Amino acid sequence: MSEADNIRRWAPDARGTYEVWYTTWNHPKTEQGFWLRFITENPVDGPPRGELWFARFDPTRPERTFGIHKRFAEVESAMSPFALMIGGSRLGHDHSFGELTGDGHDIRWDLRWDASSRVLRQLPEVMYLRDGLGETTVLSPNPRVPLSGTVLVDGEELSFERAIAGQSHVWGKKHAYSWTWGRCADFAGAPDALLEILAVKLQRRGIMLPPMTLVTLDLDGEQHHLNQFRHVTMNRATWQTGRTTFSAWSPTIKIEGELTCTPDQMVNAPYLDPDGTEVFCVNTEIGDAKVVIYRRSGLRWVEHRRLEGKRRAHFEIGGRMRDPVVRRAHVLVP
Repeated sequence: MSEADNIRRWAPDARGTYEVWYTTWNHPKTEQGFWLRFITENPVDGPPRGELWFARFDPTRPERTFGIHKRFAEVESAMSPFALMIGGSRLGHDHSFGELTGDGHDIRWDLRWDASSRVLRQLPEVMYLRDGLGETTVLSPNPRVPLSGTVLVDGEELSFERAIAGQSHVWGKKHAYSWTWGRCADFAGAPDALLEILAVKLQRRGIMLPPMTLVTLDLDGEQHHLNQFRHVTMNRATWQTGRTTFSAWSPTIKIEGELTCTPDQMVNAPYLDPDGTEVFCVNTEIGDAKVVIYRRSGLRWVEHRRLEGKRRAHFEIGGRMRDPVVRRAHVLVP
């Protein structure tokens, strides 16, 4: 089981650290998207805290898209079974329930999912040594799982019966200088497909390092992990407001694709590194994903498959500068 991969990595008194557990999913009938985050943060200066984040994305009524987050002084956690409690809300390895109010919104959720039997590691394997060699480490204990339950948003109750969801775990000391992340696990005509992309730009001593792009794809019973250091020199990605493009290849397969949305389908989330550095992230859970897979035939690449996930792409773009095009803020509430 992958429950051990959800266990809290940082000790509660470890200064200068943060940890995030996030879940994303869609409501099949209305196509609304959801983004739920449980956070523990221990700043360099200041007391440790917990945070709850929630965002709803409505593709047919953009004015109903919103995000709110709240800080709490008390955090409780358990290892066996894994549990995290913040502000009366709870996250377990296979469930979450809780509530959050503020900025005119009232949210309550009671969700459960079938825990995955495997974990997805988005980074090169060596980066997971000693609980993470980089400034940030990410993996998905529940990369593609069926989710059931209810979400009540501002009086509207939505029921879920084995909707596709993903749950991930991030821990570190500092966000990348710039990054894009994306996934799609609900492609038309491909019931087992799962795409994950992560591309980052790192800065060391004032010098910008070459971008690193990591791509994984599960398709037709095969797992294509083009996310090791041997792949990085050839993989490519670009990102700008509402659009991420990527390409990755091995000797036998090439994957190209794009994730897109409009600015009014995104929220602008203000992050804060433990050292006080401001970071900004624009996120959507209702984007479109298009992917083309090529197979090697002799010396040529031959198109093998096209995948499309309309309003099922979950992706974000982050960095040190706030994106002025995305005007809807993820609001901190008292």
